[in-house]
Amino acid sequence: MNEQSSTRIAIFAATPWELRAIRPAFDPVVERHVAGIHALVHAVGEREYWLVQTGVGPERARDCAARLLEHQTFSLMISTGFACALVAGDIGMLLVGQEVVYSDSGGAEPLPAIDVPGEERDRIVECIQAMVLPSHMGRFVSTNQVIGRAQGKRAFAEKTEAIGLDMESSALAAEANRAHTPFIIIRTVSDLLDEDLPLDFNLFLRPTGWLKGIGSILAAPSSLLGLGRLRRQSMIAADALTVFFRQYVAAMAHLRQKSASSSV
Repeated sequence: MNEQSSTRIAIFAATPWELRAIRPAFDPVVERHVAGIHALVHAVGEREYWLVQTGVGPERARDCAARLLEHQTFSLMISTGFACALVAGDIGMLLVGQEVVYSDSGGAEPLPAIDVPGEERDRIVECIQAMVLPSHMGRFVSTNQVIGRAQGKRAFAEKTEAIGLDMESSALAAEANRAHTPFIIIRTVSDLLDEDLPLDFNLFLRPTGWLKGIGSILAAPSSLLGLGRLRRQSMIAADALTVFFRQYVAAMAHLRQKSASSSV
């Protein structure tokens, strides 16, 4: 494994849309390829931010992180993108997870929580605390399917006492724990606890599911209205991610300058 010569932050997003949401905060970037993983790397002084798209779901997230961590060390791993809120709130609000559990959609008991603390995570938490309500910092839950019905979301909230729901963070946390790399989840809300998604997005995650997914839209044209609503909500969530990461990068740069000034 390469020696860590600088502070490297790995930021993982599942989809191109989520990666595009954080990309404006990191400019310029250079492209790097490590073990078949494509990363966009932004350097500021001794800090490097590695932006990586994993693909959707726990298996792809785990494979991506494992391959990258086999060849590169990091001071912090961040799971970012959109999330379903499991607490009351608004579209676009920031949710921060310092621990995460995995619970499959079959109703089995959640696995033990994963929490990987560390110095670099403490820095980002200090940056976040001024922006986020205490009730929006806590536990996340990851599952193996999109949970689209409000009833299912409420069941996950009650079973896990989590504040947010996604599909990748638990797998990323497991790899971070294996590599002794501090880990945190920073996501923005794209759908709320008490709303149903307009269709079953799990159809689109299966190799042969696209035709069924398109068929379900054609069979229920009213779902197009719901998709339009979800697109607008995702745009709000994306803008909130951009704002946060710009503030985070600026705060870390200010901290570096302050440290350099005090050492003179």
